[in-house]
Amino acid sequence: MSDDSIEKVSIILSKGSLDGLYPGLIMGNGALMEGIDAMLFFTFFGLEGILDRKMDRIKVATVGNPGMHMPTVIGSLPGMSALATSMMKKEMEKLDIPPVREFLEMIHDGGGEIYACKAAMEMFHYTANDLWKDVDGILTVGEFYEKSAGAQIIFT
Repeated sequence: MSDDSIEKVSIILSKGSLDGLYPGLIMGNGALMEGIDAMLFFTFFGLEGILDRKMDRIKVATVGNPGMHMPTVIGSLPGMSALATSMMKKEMEKLDIPPVREFLEMIHDGGGEIYACKAAMEMFHYTANDLWKDVDGILTVGEFYEKSAGAQIIFT
């Protein structure tokens, strides 16, 4: 009988909203807690999660989000995103789910690797100085695949 246990995961985070970032953060932290090596790769709008000046102000996406169960026109009303974000953060606090920065600190301190996508960084005109202090580096897609050798790749 073969051992099919997962030893390594590479998680791609491509969305810059709370509802887009938390699945990857939860999966990365959960992997580390299970003794699985975890690497997080932030690309496109997911970069918001590791931009030092933005990571503490991430909001819930209310427009075009079918999980919100509300018409787009209501989701686009002024204050709806702030209201939804406030409600979600209260529920997360009840479950002891930390804010984005604290969650990333836990992942980093637990041995997880955190990277930014070079192409997305260039496309949005960000530099390494824009990133949270504990980001491990900026990778090309080729470097991401190289570091992901043998890993399960998860796209969120």
